[in-house]
Amino acid sequence: MTRIFVVEDNEFFATMIKQKLELNEQCEVSLFHSGDDFRRQLHENPDMVVLDYNLPNANGIELLKEIKNFNNQIKTILISGQERIEVVLEAFENGAEEYIKKDENALALLSLKVEKHTGEVNLRKEVDTLRDQIIDRHRYDKIIGESAEILKVLRLIQKVEKTNMLALITGESGTGKELVASAIHYNSTRKNKPFVCVNVAAIPEDLIESELFGHERGAFTGADSKRIGKFEEAHEGTIFLDEIGEMDINLQTKLLRVLQESKITRLGSNREIPLNVRVIAATNKNLAQRVKDGKMREDLYYRLQGFLIHLPPLRERGNDILLLAKSMLRQFCESNRIQVKSFSPEALKDMMKHPWSGNVRELKAFIERAVLMSDGEVIQEEDLIFSQDI
Repeated sequence: MTRIFVVEDNEFFATMIKQKLELNEQCEVSLFHSGDDFRRQLHENPDMVVLDYNLPNANGIELLKEIKNFNNQIKTILISGQERIEVVLEAFENGAEEYIKKDENALALLSLKVEKHTGEVNLRKEVDTLRDQIIDRHRYDKIIGESAEILKVLRLIQKVEKTNMLALITGESGTGKELVASAIHYNSTRKNKPFVCVNVAAIPEDLIESELFGHERGAFTGADSKRIGKFEEAHEGTIFLDEIGEMDINLQTKLLRVLQESKITRLGSNREIPLNVRVIAATNKNLAQRVKDGKMREDLYYRLQGFLIHLPPLRERGNDILLLAKSMLRQFCESNRIQVKSFSPEALKDMMKHPWSGNVRELKAFIERAVLMSDGEVIQEEDLIFSQDI
């Protein structure tokens, strides 16, 4: 159910709005005929507010500011008998989602806009419900978004988290694959056991076997003592193998054996060590193409296809860009003891147009630069330095 507050001093017009909107059974409409009446009930946290610009003893823009300061996720639609461009701009600058002129088409247009935003509200509620179910807020508040794409990811996490199934996370660099792996682990039955992360591409080829599987003393020159590998460290927990597509093909044979038999053998030893480890892998490569190119074993490729989670690039996540940007802005300012700033409408528009080829990683660096470049409380268009400008 979408709860809508209508603030309109013309009681006849307000009743018409209520009747029109409640034709949709998912809408519950409450009427307020003055700004003061509305203020007294704002704590009830409606999903949407339809707000008249001219009210007795109240200004629609001022009420709009109060709404956004209380909860900036409340959808707001400003309606007015006038259409002066400065009023329209002021409404949008202060966070209004829509501006509608009172004319013969107003009710029909309002109904369409409310229907559009009702869908967004319901989607956000579903995302929040899933997030509450699968994410420890103290640990995973960085999983931010309300787009259909991120909802799909959350649903997949929910499906796989309680199993021991191998999961493969795909997506471009910087999309947050480790965060998803972490969410799976910490919402699984293994959450109190180790979560061990290994970036396969970051370890030199001559060291990675020892890093993963460990070695005995004297196994090779410089092996002065026994070493426990990452797989043993992760016993009874989860190991996250990032950039699995970069693994040397000779080592892939040993990894496949571990996945099939749940045993490892340290370098310099013949003793098999049984393991109980959940494996989550990630890649930004096309693994099928790696098989064709002879850079990945076909049997390992199929073994990795256990449960797939694809993370969409940031450019395909719509308004999630702005949600992430505002969250990163607040976190950076607070952690560096800088007065929390905001973005100008022009800056937000520029950010929505940018392709973000580096995804969330690029956005984070961009936000931090913008904060430092800005001299005022509001980050302006001229404060923005995109990656291609560096």
